[in-house]
Formats: sequence, structure tokens, C-alpha cells
Amino acid sequence: MSKPNLVLFEDNERLRQSLELLLTDMSGFELVGSYGDFTLLDEVFGKTSPNLAMLDIDMPGMTGIAAVKIIKERCPLCRVMMFTVFDDDERIFQSICNGADGYILKNTSPLKIIKALQELSEGGTPMSPFIAQKIFQHFRQSSKASDHNLTLREQDILKLLVNGHSYKMIAADCHITLDTVKKHLKNIYTKLHVNCGTEAVAKALRDRIVPI
Repeated sequence: MSKPNLVLFEDNERLRQSLELLLTDMSGFELVGSYGDFTLLDEVFGKTSPNLAMLDIDMPGMTGIAAVKIIKERCPLCRVMMFTVFDDDERIFQSICNGADGYILKNTSPLKIIKALQELSEGGTPMSPFIAQKIFQHFRQSSKASDHNLTLREQDILKLLVNGHSYKMIAADCHITLDTVKKHLKNIYTKLHVNCGTEAVAKALRDRIVPI
């Protein structure tokens, strides 16, 4: 039975070399490529069909988040795992939405990295415990937002309001007009059965309607 082929993308040369040694010594995988950026991405996935890919997010040029989407388009059966220092909600969910199959942090021990790759190759979705916790928290909060029939845009605006953004700041962050912000907020107040922004923030915090 042939070993699963694995490609690695990591811009930190010292870390990449350490991972190369770790993965080369593994009997269960064959490291077929190791790269410091995504310059050769089309070539790698156009000419070959790796079974597994391990990607850093913060790479020079194209980010790992953008690369996931391209990899899945070129090679849909390739299983992709993000390997990064980033544990913020936005990067986690952007990666998953773009097709990432796993997400582990760089403070993961070598043994657990190996186990995560084995799980990935078997069709699993390996995640660092902290990341898994964030995923479950997100779904719980999304469910609560759905209970109030808040759209995704309304959830974003409510979150910004909770975080202390002014109407003008919300408009700038969401790339919409001030009038549009006011219309969304009016809809939010109606759905939450509140009369003003202060009451909306209080209810969002009390009921954990949006991630804080």
C-alpha cells in the first residue's frame, strides 16, 4: 500500500526544515514537496495530486487562506490542514469556509502533529483543542443569532456595536453608507425587541447572541 503524499508550505525556514526532518522520518507519509511561499502552487497541484497539504497562513504574497481555495479547486481530493500561530475567529472560519479540513496551532507537539496528519489522511478533521472550542462556541452563538432571525450582516453590525464602534466606524468597516447602517440597526432593534443601541448591546451580551 502506497504512502500518502504530503506537501508543506511554511515560510519560516528554520521551522520548515524541522518539519521536513520530522515528516521525512515518518514511515507513514512521503514528503514530496516543501516550499517557502505559494509561487509554485499551480505547478504543484497542476502536475501532481498530493493526498495531503500542510499550510501556514501568514505567507509572503498569497496567504494560506487564499491558497486553500485554489488547492481545493485544482485537487478536490487533497486534504488540507492549516498549521499556524493564528487562533482568531476570522482566520479560522475563513480557512474552513475556503475548504480547510483541519486546523492546528504551531505550539502543537511533534507527536500530536504526526497524529493530526494521520487523522487527516484517514478522513478526519484534526483541530487543536482551543480551535475546536472556538468552533463549537461559534455554532452555539450562530444558533442564538438565528433564534432572533438576524442575518449575517446584522450579526456583523451588532458585534461591531457591542465592541464600541460608532455608526461611522461601522459604515467604514462594512463598506456601506451611514444610512444603510441605520436601517440595519433599526431591523436589529426590532428583531431583538429593544429600543436603542444600549439595550441591543446589553441583550447581546446577556444572551451571547454574537461572539465577543
